[in-house]
Amino acid sequence: MSPIFVGFIGMFVLIILIFARMHIGVSMGLVGFLGFAYIVGIEPALGVLRTVPYSTLSSQNLSVIPLFILMGAFAFTAGISEDLYRTVNKWLGHFRGGLAMATVAACACFAAISGSSLATAATLGKVAMPEMKKYKYDTALATGSIAAGGSIGILIPPSVILIIYGIITEQSIGKLFLAGFIPGLLEAVFYIIAIMIITRMNPALGPPGPRSTMNERILSLLKVWEVIVLFVVVIGGIYTGVFTPTEAAGVGAFGTFCFAIFRKKLTWETFTSSLLQTTKTTGMLFMVVMGAMILGYFFSVSRLPFELATWVGELTVNRYVVLVLILLAVGLLGCLMDSMAIVLLTVPVFYPIIQNLGFDPIWFGILVVRVTEMGLITPPVGLNVYIIHGITGEPMGTIFRGVIPFIIADICEIILLIAIPEITLFLPGLMAG
Repeated sequence: MSPIFVGFIGMFVLIILIFARMHIGVSMGLVGFLGFAYIVGIEPALGVLRTVPYSTLSSQNLSVIPLFILMGAFAFTAGISEDLYRTVNKWLGHFRGGLAMATVAACACFAAISGSSLATAATLGKVAMPEMKKYKYDTALATGSIAAGGSIGILIPPSVILIIYGIITEQSIGKLFLAGFIPGLLEAVFYIIAIMIITRMNPALGPPGPRSTMNERILSLLKVWEVIVLFVVVIGGIYTGVFTPTEAAGVGAFGTFCFAIFRKKLTWETFTSSLLQTTKTTGMLFMVVMGAMILGYFFSVSRLPFELATWVGELTVNRYVVLVLILLAVGLLGCLMDSMAIVLLTVPVFYPIIQNLGFDPIWFGILVVRVTEMGLITPPVGLNVYIIHGITGEPMGTIFRGVIPFIIADICEIILLIAIPEITLFLPGLMAG
């Protein structure tokens, strides 16, 4: 068999293993090892197996991941999410659908110190759902706004998936962070507009809450000053070139640690729990990254990505048609797979095609992450939907019905980001260095 044909077989087997619920990291590593051994030989394949895990995990670039995860864990321990929700609620809660709007806005703010969509959805779900039930919000709207709002967590920096994309494609993580900022804010705006339209059509779905005085609103901002400080220091430091992303992650983790102490929320139990949670999450992610690197060796010797890039480059169609087809493929996988798995599986294949077509790799990275976000709320997988189901006990069908308006908002924003790349590329273009 030709190496390219072996590459196609490997991709097919990998998808079968993933659907069979084998760990994504193990699946990629196994297929990569066997495919590489078939094409090159067993001895070189064993050499890859000996060297790749160490060379991958000893990379300084990867140290940014556990530090940002630890930052989010300390932020949760400090109770920042609850104060964020209450603060935004004082500003938006008196509008029709205001509690749902506040949920989306609080998710966007918490995403700035979390980096994880699942953590954002789980954290805000515990805070926002009882409040919306209290004011008799429609269950579909309430759960849908939490699930959709939580998905913002992987786009607004710091984002673990953007870090992984940057490592795979050798792009600047700092520029990727800045590129995700405006699209992440726009996502929250599109969601809030969707809520406004829904509640205007049927006001009973989201009754207005009590109106706070201007004095109460201003005073509420004093409770979330830590978030503003952390975001300005971490992202501002990267933007100005004062910090590398790894240094910024260390500063952010230490800052949230200090804030947790300042708020008197950090006990020995919560401290060890934060470290354990960080260790578990990091171990899982590193396992996936190692598998992806081994799979990358297999794809390289099979020449599958490069041959696909050449074939696509010779097509007599507009390059944006190819881009849309790639994003559709990513979106379809999002209905079936975890977002991290999608990025690790598709980027090595599609990235050479994007380079061949002359698209900006930073812009493409944001588009891929934005499309995978939709997978967090689309059936049949929709991990955020499962998280909200576990927290609230509401039927899956109700939650999936609630996210439909937000999926429409997602599609509208993605079209806008494709039509106007400057929305994504403006801030990275100003970055120092």
